[in-house]
Amino acid sequence: MISDLFAEQLEKKNYSLEEFSELLIRLLDYGVLCRDESQVEELLYDRFLQLKNLLEDYLQMIGIRLQHDERFHFVRIYPPGAQVPGLQDEVNQPFNSGFRQRLSQSDIAVILVLRAEYDKSLREGQMDENGCVMISLEALSIGMRNLLNRTLPETITERNRLLSRLKQLRLIHYKMDDDEEQEDCWLKIRPTITSFVSEEALMILSGEKTEASSENSFKEAE
Repeated sequence: MISDLFAEQLEKKNYSLEEFSELLIRLLDYGVLCRDESQVEELLYDRFLQLKNLLEDYLQMIGIRLQHDERFHFVRIYPPGAQVPGLQDEVNQPFNSGFRQRLSQSDIAVILVLRAEYDKSLREGQMDENGCVMISLEALSIGMRNLLNRTLPETITERNRLLSRLKQLRLIHYKMDDDEEQEDCWLKIRPTITSFVSEEALMILSGEKTEASSENSFKEAE
């Protein structure tokens, strides 16, 4: 049985089926692991390094692809047919949306601006040792107006809900209390943003693509 083969391979690496299952379920649930996010993800990421080949073999059987950034220590998985920056998959084109998570227009707008701001900071050499760049919420708001002629949600509750969504996707890291002044909030944009938003999507901001094509180039870490 397949489970017996996996158990045998795992035993050679001193891991149990339960530990493999915990790692697999976490990846399928969140879609991404970032080592610097928490102690839990640090533990699971280090476990991934030991079980990478087995995990890739398992995911390959169900058409899921895995992207591992060894420099900045994150792992992201993509469903069959997803258009992934740097990866081609012309075989597994899905007939429906599968388990992709759909993003709202507000999510998409903010993520596009975050990617543009990330690239700008990289050109200016403003990147820490983990590949992250800092941006204030005020600067993000200005970028929204300048690049897309849009605004962030008006209320603190709505803004925090949006930021929590982006944090869940491991695109940003932030800490802010509900009673904290918005102008004092700083976000850390993670390098995972580059695997989430393609170069084609960035071209939209300069008017080189139509809005309709933007959702196709954005992708499908959705």
